[in-house]
Amino acid sequence: MRTRRILMSLFGVIICAVSVGIFKIAAFGVDPFQSFMSGMDQLIPIGFGTLYVIVNVVLLSFTLLTDRHYLGIATFINLFLLGYITEYTYVTLQRILVNPAIWVRVICLIVGIVVICIGSSLYMTADLGVSTYDAVALVLVNKYKIGQFKYIRICTDFVCVALGVILFMIAGGKVGEIPTIAGIGTIVTAFFMGPLIEFFNKKIARPILKEK
Repeated sequence: MRTRRILMSLFGVIICAVSVGIFKIAAFGVDPFQSFMSGMDQLIPIGFGTLYVIVNVVLLSFTLLTDRHYLGIATFINLFLLGYITEYTYVTLQRILVNPAIWVRVICLIVGIVVICIGSSLYMTADLGVSTYDAVALVLVNKYKIGQFKYIRICTDFVCVALGVILFMIAGGKVGEIPTIAGIGTIVTAFFMGPLIEFFNKKIARPILKEK
């Protein structure tokens, strides 16, 4: 059973990473944490995969110093794989979809939403640790008791999006390009993924573990 959970975590992270690459091609905004990473990526001249590891090591340090309960195998799978797979997916799709038409971008957005929900379902149901970003909100809620999770998560998501936009502008981005990192895709992933994830929990993730 543990091997099955590890494989679920691995495939869940891989699928989520691919979805982020698809979101980037769609250019309608990515999830809140990736909005922040996109801003960082514009500003700091190193590969996205390496940058993702560095940022997540900083977040990991916070969790290690405060509450290690939320860390597990999946945390480190996410830390070391997601950024590089996202980078590879995005570069590959750029070669295939050169200057995609608006309808192609809309399809990519829809596919990205479905794929990230499937990946999140596998990753979360495996229950072998959360991402370093997810751990921050959980620590603030359960250790420091500063509010309910849904409100703290909204706050951390807002901070990520705001910082991502600020960094994007500092790096020379144009106002009209902001929706490519913080747009409708960001809103959907921040507020409306729950029902879809639960659907895939019932149809895919739980049956894999033979859970009811």
